[in-house]
Amino acid sequence: MKQLIRHILSGAALALATLPVSAQTVGPQGETATLSSAIVVADENIEAVRAGGHTAALLWHDQSDFVNAVTAGATDEFTRFGIEVVATTSAGFDAAKQRSDIETALVKKPSIILSLPLDPVTSAAAFEEAKAEGVKLVFLSNLPSGYKHPDDYAAIVTDDLFQMGKQAADALAAAMGGKGTVGWVFHDAAYYVTNQRDNAFKTTIENDYPDISIVAEQGISDPARAEDIANAMLLRNPDLGGIYVTWAGPAEGVLAALRANGNKTTKIVTLDLSEPIALDMVRGGNVAAIVADEAYELGRAMAAAAILDLLDQDVPPFVVAPAVTVTADNVAEGWMQSLHIEAPKSLSAQ
Repeated sequence: MKQLIRHILSGAALALATLPVSAQTVGPQGETATLSSAIVVADENIEAVRAGGHTAALLWHDQSDFVNAVTAGATDEFTRFGIEVVATTSAGFDAAKQRSDIETALVKKPSIILSLPLDPVTSAAAFEEAKAEGVKLVFLSNLPSGYKHPDDYAAIVTDDLFQMGKQAADALAAAMGGKGTVGWVFHDAAYYVTNQRDNAFKTTIENDYPDISIVAEQGISDPARAEDIANAMLLRNPDLGGIYVTWAGPAEGVLAALRANGNKTTKIVTLDLSEPIALDMVRGGNVAAIVADEAYELGRAMAAAAILDLLDQDVPPFVVAPAVTVTADNVAEGWMQSLHIEAPKSLSAQ
């Protein structure tokens, strides 16, 4: 956190203070990040919002614990203001299905749509009718092509991307005693979310840990290749102290490679919660830590941004929710902080 900013927004609906903002995390169009804790609708607006008879549709990209937590955060905030959720959908990562979901939801005349646009071009066309009908749009992580703030949408809400990568670097360095060699498995695709997280890890290691060297780098686009990538990395660098993996899916492949090699010393740090990865961690295996976002808070902030837009209040274009480092010592608390659910029973039984 390198700077303090004050957002002065009209009306009493948005309660803001001078808050630290991650200068390193930027939006898809270079937007400055505002912390989600600043996106608050004051209680004094409850009756005015309730009187509007507003409704909301949650049109998601997929179904998962993460999506369930975002939905819960949004639904709780909407409930506080008497806003009924009239549609909740999952597109299964199918952009055409998402377009159909939007068309179906619009029949119900929602005042608000929360969604993660799957494809910039397809999504831009898909949300045109919603824009034309004056629906308040808040996007999770992605932005449809050509959309401009504030005319086309209220806000983008996502993780504090730099902090996720930085915390992963700090956790791996701690597990390695602040020295040794590291492998860096990054997402080999142009996607600002994973790119910023991955690069923040690398930047933090290079800037903050002079006794740790990144000696192996490999991009990955297909998680199924993770085990092969890890095997090749270990063949050339058998003494690797740690491996950073861009997210939990491919981290499972890296863990499989370490186990197949009988390697019990190389530490893994990855991003996003995963029961198999966490199970290795609580059993004292290779996994040192998992860095996750506060998914429930993402949903709450998305809903609050939409409500503020309904109230004709200014909303910052790019909002980030905090990151949480989950280790064997705080796995139950970390799961609750991120997803607002109990950790899997397998993790507490250890």
